Amino acid sequence: MPTQTRTVETDTAAEELESALAAAAAAAGPFAALPPKERAGMLAAVAEGLDAAAGELVPIAMSESGLPEARLRGELTRTATQLRMFVEVLADGHYAGVVVDRADPDFVLGPRPELRRAKFGIGPVLVFAASNFPFAFSVAGGDTASALAAGCPVVLKAHPGHPELSARTGRIVTEALRGAGAPDGTFAVVFGVDTGIAALRDPRIAAAAFTGSVPAGRALGDIAASRPVPIPFYGELGSINPAIATPSAIAARGPEIAAGYVGSFTLGAGQFCTSPGLFFLPAGHGLEGALTDGAAAVPNARMLTDGVHAGYVMRRAEVVAAPGVRILAEGATADGLAVAPTLVATDIRALLEHRDELLDEVFGPLSIVVEYPDVEDLMTVVDQLPGSLTATLHTGPDDGAELAPLVQALRSRVGRLLFNGWPTGVAVTPAMHHGGPYPSTTASLHTSVGATAIERFLRPVVYQDAPEALLPAELREDNPLGLPRTVNAAGESSRWGRPVIPG
Repeated sequence: MPTQTRTVETDTAAEELESALAAAAAAAGPFAALPPKERAGMLAAVAEGLDAAAGELVPIAMSESGLPEARLRGELTRTATQLRMFVEVLADGHYAGVVVDRADPDFVLGPRPELRRAKFGIGPVLVFAASNFPFAFSVAGGDTASALAAGCPVVLKAHPGHPELSARTGRIVTEALRGAGAPDGTFAVVFGVDTGIAALRDPRIAAAAFTGSVPAGRALGDIAASRPVPIPFYGELGSINPAIATPSAIAARGPEIAAGYVGSFTLGAGQFCTSPGLFFLPAGHGLEGALTDGAAAVPNARMLTDGVHAGYVMRRAEVVAAPGVRILAEGATADGLAVAPTLVATDIRALLEHRDELLDEVFGPLSIVVEYPDVEDLMTVVDQLPGSLTATLHTGPDDGAELAPLVQALRSRVGRLLFNGWPTGVAVTPAMHHGGPYPSTTASLHTSVGATAIERFLRPVVYQDAPEALLPAELREDNPLGLPRTVNAAGESSRWGRPVIPG
């Protein structure tokens, strides 16, 4: 693994990319064959390296992103925590999904061969770093951590919004992996848009992960799908994250809900993938003054890059010009990259009539308040919302089972349902699912946060009647890796062991 010493302002040269791709391909077999305990040690070493370099990395991140120190220190802690979570995933062993079916000459469907199934690393993974999380979704972020945990070498395409940070973090990751014994080629950082496209087209790349805009994600996803041999492309794209408050919730704690909403959609200048872009309030909610005053009181905040700022300015102009939209808090763009929050209001009819302007993500501190007459009208609009990462429902003491149809409708549109909270902030835990129907992601079955993120980079393989000497360690009879496994013995009674006779 060559140490990253190149100038960060220039794109990676073609010969340098070729070297990284060739090294990743050469490392794929040896890295995947390492015992899980050894890969776990390598991830732990990366986490320790990041912790030790916090005093150096955080100031670089502050300079390049404009994000505050406290936010970045917390994000760096999250990044190290993600790596350590996958240490635990590897120690647990269930990720491998080992199942053994013993040969059974008397199986109900005819003689059954011996079948041994496990999941193995898919091969070299290309990760596109994100702009809005310079640590947690960047060089050593969740995509990198989960791919390495799966036994996949990673080629990381750095985001242009934080090049110096990417280069320095890349050196820390490379040195930590090398020191822990990882094969050369296990990790590399490359720079440049054309470089990323060339890597995505390369036949040695077996899967790709991306966090960014819908247009960029669609373009990359189309490349991945149109290759001579298509590959999985896990894209997190755009999400409007609807939030709803019931009349009972407003009556019980309206001002508190209003304050929480403003805090959520303006957090980080609205540059969170889970920022609530729509807030449905019952007609006559009486919170307009609190919402307007709350949004107007939020100070200007810097956006991450010139490109993010330009995209926000364009989308803001489209939203405020849409028929039926009223401006509650002006939030006009300020000097440079700084912006103030914009809050607008409309109704369900205008929202659906002008969906092109109002139902696309606005990446920045803008949100839309939508008044609804009753829950039946709300059901109609929920069914027409695009897929999102999250939906939030605020309930009150008078609400009960009558909301079940609404909850079911919301469930069909999102990957995470929140009750009486706000979606900004994603817990890094085994149960988390950070994904959702398109356009929030390109693969709603998978998550980019949480322990099951590893599943994106694992491929199941079955060994049938294989000689013991040719079985991988994961499937050997003596189970040298100590992985948990499900064993179905010959003659066992099970739901598959007997025919089901209808009626």
